[in-house]
Amino acid sequence: MKYGLIGEKLIHSFSKEVHNKIGSYDYELKEISKNQLEEFILSKDFLGINVTIPYKESVIKYLDEISPSAKKIGAVNTIVNKNGKLIGYNTDYDGAKLLIEKSGAIIKDKNVFVLGSGGASKTLVAVTSDLGAKSVKVVSRSGNLGITYEQLYKSAEDAQIIINATPVGTYLDASSCPIDINKFSKLEGVIDLIYNPLRTRLVLESKGKSINAIGGLYMLVAQAVYAYSYFFDKDVKGELIDKIYGEILTEKQNVVLTGMPSCGKSTVGEVLSKKINKKLVDIDEQITKEYGKSPKEIILLDGEEKFRDIESKMIETISYETGLVISTGGGAILKKENVGNLKRNGKIFYLKRSLERLLVTENRPLTSSKKSLEEVFNKRKTIYETTSDCVIDTDQMTVEEVAEKIKELL
Repeated sequence: MKYGLIGEKLIHSFSKEVHNKIGSYDYELKEISKNQLEEFILSKDFLGINVTIPYKESVIKYLDEISPSAKKIGAVNTIVNKNGKLIGYNTDYDGAKLLIEKSGAIIKDKNVFVLGSGGASKTLVAVTSDLGAKSVKVVSRSGNLGITYEQLYKSAEDAQIIINATPVGTYLDASSCPIDINKFSKLEGVIDLIYNPLRTRLVLESKGKSINAIGGLYMLVAQAVYAYSYFFDKDVKGELIDKIYGEILTEKQNVVLTGMPSCGKSTVGEVLSKKINKKLVDIDEQITKEYGKSPKEIILLDGEEKFRDIESKMIETISYETGLVISTGGGAILKKENVGNLKRNGKIFYLKRSLERLLVTENRPLTSSKKSLEEVFNKRKTIYETTSDCVIDTDQMTVEEVAEKIKELL
């Protein structure tokens, strides 16, 4: 391996895609167990590597030299092999600083609480201290480097900025959240270093309370670009970070279509998926395929509640994936958990169609008459709007025009 990333578990990593966009060099992901770390580092069989959880601190003792910033922080995430001499750097510092700036959070004179006690946590303590935080406290289960979570809740009124530097909420653990956000009444900003999913439960719940919140994708891209500068001894520009961030976000983000039955979600989804080169997933079709019964059959045989449970499980499963166009059933947004799961990696577009343009069809038992259609419409229209990221009024638009509009908005 000439260039790459080492860590204990890398199934969630976007790093290879990021580095593939930075330059024309091979970049690999290599999972290494704790008892393999020493042999790998001392073999020096690489030119440049990035280091992630849980090795940002433990690699230091194997290095010949570390940069002043990495030494001050006590964590290394980039190692360059210069003619057999291993030099460690910390590009997380630069990435974290840019992420905070992008979030719009004001750190100066604020009380900051950093969740976690590993290498990432140390980096954020250094960044926020340098940005002029009034106080910075490290929160961990043991509290050995600061305070415990119990103590955090006792001082909840003091918390203005919270930064998650733990892996809680990552990828397949996406249903987890490191803290109960409802306990913090004076919270102004939340920054989560996790980038997969794009929006963790912590970020989504914070946004739901109108708290400024951001995930870690921008930091991932920024630190990778700075690592590249050390690998190849090149200057980097902020424009490159923004460009790659935009490309990765566009590629990874799901496009979620919601709206009333017969509003055109499936047909728009088919056209859109070809336009933006993303796989189309129709939730109702997936349910039919997996359960051997259509939504109509499930509702008529087992009731709507049973169908909604099946629908929720399907949405949760699919929401872990990225780069999809997802066409939802008309009632998917009725459950708060579904909305959260869909927004985990997706942007929701509500295809708004007026009542008189909606069709009554036999294959939709909940809207099989004009009366039932009107009742469902009136019940859901506000929910569609409040749960969406973008509303598209489709009344005067063709399917092609709707798909093109969504592409432009993306």
